Amino acid sequence: MATQKERMLAGELYIADDPEIAADAARAVQLSERFNATATADPETRRAALAALLGEVGEGTEVRPPFHVDYGHHITIGPRTFVNFGAVFLDVARITIGADVQIGPNVQLLTPTHPVEPEPRREKWEAAAPITIGDNVWLGGGVIVCPGVTIGENTVVGAGAVVTKDLPPNVVAVGNPARVTRGV
Repeated sequence: MATQKERMLAGELYIADDPEIAADAARAVQLSERFNATATADPETRRAALAALLGEVGEGTEVRPPFHVDYGHHITIGPRTFVNFGAVFLDVARITIGADVQIGPNVQLLTPTHPVEPEPRREKWEAAAPITIGDNVWLGGGVIVCPGVTIGENTVVGAGAVVTKDLPPNVVAVGNPARVTRGV
């Protein structure tokens, strides 16, 4: 029988109040606090805290605090990517961000999902689906990306959009739900 953490990592329904999962979350809280509290005047310490928190951080990537994650180590950020203030990356499943991505303030990348049926939700079952952001994507301020979404390279997502389905490469998408309005 799979552990709750194994079920979580496989994208299956799981219960989050498992001790192994809780330990990973506590680690992420400590590392996030360290990153968010590090002075701007100390970029080496800030970079080290971010590298300890995340699975991978590309060369020349900048993340501005505050920055919030569930676990951190399920997040990969490519080189030369910029993440503005107030990002929330809930990485129950893997979050993969490409190179040269621009992420506006208060963007949310949300991999967790919950059953629609009331009883399993009341029993605290949840699951997750990965998010993938291609190279050279721009997510405007306040964009929300939902579980299981892939955004193709060079795509621009307008401020405040809610991305519920995959977006192809080389388009502009806006709205709630996000819809393609034109190519780039």
